[in-house]
Amino acid sequence: MLKAVIVLFLLSPVLLNDNAYAAEQDQEDVYKKRMELYTKVETVSQIPWYYIAAVDQYERNVRQARKDLPKAEGVAGVYFKPEEWAGLLNPDLEDENPVSIQFFNGIGFDGNGDGKASLKDDEDVLQAFAQYLLSYGTDHENLKIGLWNYYKRDKTVGIIIGKAMIYKHFGRLDLDTHVFPMPLRSNHSYNNTWGDARGWGGRRIHEGTDIFAGYGVPVRATGYGIVEMKGWNKYGGWRVGIRDINNTYHYFAHLSGFAKDLKVGQIVEPGTVIGGVGSSGYGPPGTSGKFPPHLHYGMYKDNGYTEWSFDPYPHLKSWARQERARLKKK
Repeated sequence: MLKAVIVLFLLSPVLLNDNAYAAEQDQEDVYKKRMELYTKVETVSQIPWYYIAAVDQYERNVRQARKDLPKAEGVAGVYFKPEEWAGLLNPDLEDENPVSIQFFNGIGFDGNGDGKASLKDDEDVLQAFAQYLLSYGTDHENLKIGLWNYYKRDKTVGIIIGKAMIYKHFGRLDLDTHVFPMPLRSNHSYNNTWGDARGWGGRRIHEGTDIFAGYGVPVRATGYGIVEMKGWNKYGGWRVGIRDINNTYHYFAHLSGFAKDLKVGQIVEPGTVIGGVGSSGYGPPGTSGKFPPHLHYGMYKDNGYTEWSFDPYPHLKSWARQERARLKKK
């Protein structure tokens, strides 16, 4: 019995590494299958693959964030209600006949040429959405119009277009790497302060984690994303907002200033310097020094209707561990 325990103890790191490798390989396989789907859709519709990828990723993220929508089971993430797919007046909501679906003005489409328009077929689903967009055109502005008419929400359109620009910039789907928001070797400290009470400007809760460091210590983008916001706020001082590919909004506040040439719409990657640690805020533009220098780091999730904050502390700890592990391999 003791021998078995010892053997299991010695093998556990190997088993963990094997499991991690298997999970990584599975994810790479998913990315490959998705890209194959996106390029097929592009070939048929002439809509650039990165727009299709952006819609698919947005829908997948929304389904993960909401309880009223089923989770994505296939490779694709786009969701249509059965009545949307088959047609509102179609008596058969499981109809897969492209002719009758078209008769009832359903959005369902036979994308793979097998004679069926199936909600369970990833290619059919993505081609159906592409055909909807194609009715508006294939250029950037007309695609934005098509997206607005479908979602009826400016923020959703902005998020999807941002994702499309990120995919276009990097030319790939595997954009999940993260880093800690400051260089790991910098002198910094932080605790879990999410949800703590704050009194300045009225009673409110702390929607982030405060990372204390010396004035001017570089502040870095934590992942692949697009700069959505840059400017002043009476609470956050000089601050930057970055939306990542997983629909998470990363908020960096109390900065001493911004990196040179940083602008809204700029694509960033893990480690891109966006500013420096400071003590700005709690007053009109330029106010500084009302508290020790630190970075307020917040994370927010959008679910297609609204956006809410969640605790960044466990993510920060995880990203620091992952970054250290990558550095050790070099």
